[in-house]
Order: sequence, then C-alpha cells, then structure tokens
Amino acid sequence: MVRKAVIGLGGNLGDVERQLRLALEALDGLCGTKLLRVSPIYRTAAVEVTGPQPDYLNCVAEIETSLSPHALLGACLGIESALGRVREGVKSPRTVDMDLLLYEGVSVESEELTVPHPRLLYRAFVLVPLRDLYPGEIALGVDFAEGFANIAGQSIAPN
Repeated sequence: MVRKAVIGLGGNLGDVERQLRLALEALDGLCGTKLLRVSPIYRTAAVEVTGPQPDYLNCVAEIETSLSPHALLGACLGIESALGRVREGVKSPRTVDMDLLLYEGVSVESEELTVPHPRLLYRAFVLVPLRDLYPGEIALGVDFAEGFANIAGQSIAPN
C-alpha cells in the first residue's frame, strides 16, 4: 500500500545545502518511494544544546512510499550514514539528520520510532516549513496549528 509521509531534514556541518539536496535525491531513489514536494530551506539556531554550534539549515519533504514506517526509518538512517553522519550524541552537530515526522493513517510508538514525531509541535524548524507544504495547518490528518503557540521566541529565517 502506498502512503504519504513527511520527513524533516536538517544539518549544520559542512556544505549543508548540498547534503540536503543529496539526501532528497536519495530519498526519491528509494524503492517504492517518490519525492512529491519540498519546503523552502530555513536557518535556525541549534535547539537545547549545551555549547555553541553552527546554525542549522532545515526543510521538510512530502513523499509517497510503499515502505513501512520502520523500513522508511531504516532507509533514512542509511542515507544519513552514507552522507557522513556520525552519531556522537543526541544534540551533537551533524552533516544531515532525517526524521520521520508523519506517516499517513499510521501512529507508531516503539523504542526505535514514534510517529507522529513526539517533538513535532515544539520545533519552529519543523512547523514553519510544514506550514509551507500544508497552509491549512493539517498535515496527513494531523492538526499542527496549536504548535505555533509553543515556538514563540524560537529563531527561524528563510535561508
């Protein structure tokens, strides 16, 4: 069965725009997956980090896929690794990060994966580009309008 999903992409090390483009191309090249549309790229300060870090570039992408949520997560982790992502810690700088935010008609709660993404409503770098793709503030059946009250004060700007 083919379903839509939304992936959040970001990074703050190296040539991030190139890394995002390569990640999107790899996502589009996955078996049974098609890239439908991508938000503009935004620049944001690192969130909840202990030391100084470069700003992040972020966007979200809507795809169609026949992959299950767990298989899609595995594919995203593989893309990250192929693009040089080294996992040094949860809040560490990264070349590219890919998060499964939403998966049409499916909720998942497991040790490896939670969908909808548990911090979706608390991140400007997700909500603002998500609104570019879904101006009615409902994405794949999830109303995210209430999240904008949570992100007051978070810095975000078009890249």
